[in-house]
Amino acid sequence: MDTSVAVSVIAAASSVVLAAVSFYLTKKKEREADWRKYKYEQYKEFMVSISGIVAGDSTPEGNRVFAKACNTLHLIGSKGVLDALHAYQDEARSSNPNHLAAKEAALLSKLVWEVRKDIQIPGTPQASEFSVHLWCSGTNPKE
Repeated sequence: MDTSVAVSVIAAASSVVLAAVSFYLTKKKEREADWRKYKYEQYKEFMVSISGIVAGDSTPEGNRVFAKACNTLHLIGSKGVLDALHAYQDEARSSNPNHLAAKEAALLSKLVWEVRKDIQIPGTPQASEFSVHLWCSGTNPKE
């Protein structure tokens, strides 16, 4: 085989392989971005649901929405998120006779930190430097 033909065949094959690898890597990155976006939306719904269980804003419907959001996290949450969720639920549940508000707050902070870590939010500080403080609207007439 002529050298120039061999070089042309090798160059063409290399181009095809390079295009295939590039296409694969691009699609992989797109799928990862789509998955992260989906997880973000689910985590966002979860965070919104927490507003339905905050002290003065807690309602039976809010508790139902929160329960559904927690259950949905089992489809997408990392092990760290699920472990933190379960610890938070165990502390926050109304049937916990040893409930401590400070412990509940610390576990919620850990849970939100795990969510931020899972979806790779830039600028997330170390867990020891991160805390969540929920805000209540104060509009619930029961309180």
